[in-house]
Amino acid sequence: METVTMVLVLLLAVVLSGFLTRLSPLPLPLPILQIGLGALLAYITSFEVVLQPDLFFLLFLPPLLFLDGWRIPKRGLFRDGWTIVELALGLVLFTVLGIGLFIHWMIPEMPLAVAFALAAVLSPTDPIAVSAVAARVPIPHRLMHILEGESLLNDASGLVCLRFAVAAALTGSFSIAEAGATFVQLAIGGIAIGVAITWAVMWCLGKLVRRIGEDPGLQTLVSLLIPFGAYLAAEHVHVSGILAAVAAGVTMNYAEIFGQALATTRMRRTAVWDTVQFAANGIIFVLLGEQLPDILAGVAGPESGDDWMLAVYVLVIALALGLMRFFWVWTSLQFTLYKARRTGQPRPPVGWRVLVGASLAGVRGAITLAGVLTLPLVMEDGSPFPSRDLAIFLAMGVILVSLVGATLLLPPVLRGLELPPEDQQAQEEDFARRAAADAAVLEIERVQHELAAGKPDADLYAEAAALSMEPYNRQAGGAQATPAESERNRRIAEIERRLRLAGLKAERNALYRLRQAQQIEDGTFTRMVRQIDLAEVRYGA
Repeated sequence: METVTMVLVLLLAVVLSGFLTRLSPLPLPLPILQIGLGALLAYITSFEVVLQPDLFFLLFLPPLLFLDGWRIPKRGLFRDGWTIVELALGLVLFTVLGIGLFIHWMIPEMPLAVAFALAAVLSPTDPIAVSAVAARVPIPHRLMHILEGESLLNDASGLVCLRFAVAAALTGSFSIAEAGATFVQLAIGGIAIGVAITWAVMWCLGKLVRRIGEDPGLQTLVSLLIPFGAYLAAEHVHVSGILAAVAAGVTMNYAEIFGQALATTRMRRTAVWDTVQFAANGIIFVLLGEQLPDILAGVAGPESGDDWMLAVYVLVIALALGLMRFFWVWTSLQFTLYKARRTGQPRPPVGWRVLVGASLAGVRGAITLAGVLTLPLVMEDGSPFPSRDLAIFLAMGVILVSLVGATLLLPPVLRGLELPPEDQQAQEEDFARRAAADAAVLEIERVQHELAAGKPDADLYAEAAALSMEPYNRQAGGAQATPAESERNRRIAEIERRLRLAGLKAERNALYRLRQAQQIEDGTFTRMVRQIDLAEVRYGA
């Protein structure tokens, strides 16, 4: 009963944080507010959660990593693939080595292996934390795609480095050659299992759907189970469950391309996963705040020195992370410019604001927090894991500093910034609309002739087909217009969209009034409101 109560209290705190951040006049990132609510919950109540690292890792990381892989824009991932790999792999190793040695030098009481473990959890950036900042600070699309791609890969690389560092702390030994070979084995095995399980599940599901029909609820539930199945299967054979979850998400994206899921299934599944993502990230940050009093009590000891030094440690580590990231991004850019000169390609016009923006946008968040909270409680001999509370406190402090720094500094840096190439997006959208409209017109004509064959009222079918084809003909014609005409058509389409949305809202309000007056039955009311909701989603409400 206590466990159920804890879960409900955590979810209530997440809901409350969502309302408060919308009501707040200040650009306060949601994670900071959730940490504050968790701390308040711990200080004013006797609410206490005893975290089990392995269980915490299993519950939160597989679905979050799976969703990262599922939703990452694949074209942007491949277009900027080299830049993303440089950030996600090279920068992670650079950060683990550099920050790990720096932390051990600054805090000699923290063992080197633990310092490397802390650096490993600080190396991944978090797209959810970046999105929380981007909700109030517009980030250029291409830069956002690079950051999302980086976070997809550096989650895995950083957490795998964490595993090696923790193993070194527990055993007291470490071999670079052995770690490299083990990393390759873990990576290949984890990726293979993630891909295999997802393809197998989606193939079997497709066979069942074709035989017995599609149930959106079952489809959604299967998608929720896949990341846990991939993670547990990989861990069972001693390969990387982290990479298995990421690979499962990427594979899920490609498997959907060949599927024909119902629109209702996609809508419900998206809504469920949005809720899971919001709840999981929120609970992680609320838990961090709830653990804050115990963390502060644990670090207020001889290993940390004076209390004010804790804040100094946090600020210095956050500054060191920012400087290392800026140096790496600048070096990567110089290498890109050098390759462009060697191959005769045009040099990308990247200014200093892009470099600073990319450095500031490396916000730490839920993955860092989830990783540091999985540090073991005890060593193999039963003694407490050294500097665990201090490592958690430093990670928490860096998360807060990175979020606040991005919130305050990104707006002046990124205001009005555009990254190339964004000009192809409108052309691509026009091409897609024209192709879709042409296909729709041909199919309507085919179905019209099929339905009207031998019917005495064939003119009704022709009129209905003309009405059905009208928006597609206008859409296809608009895609072939001049730039000025295209802009005019887009403005007309936007005005029409607003008018249609106004009409749909009026329809829904009328239905509610009829239902309140008991003039229509529940079944009719529910069915018609559902149709209006689907139409409203179609128009981007």
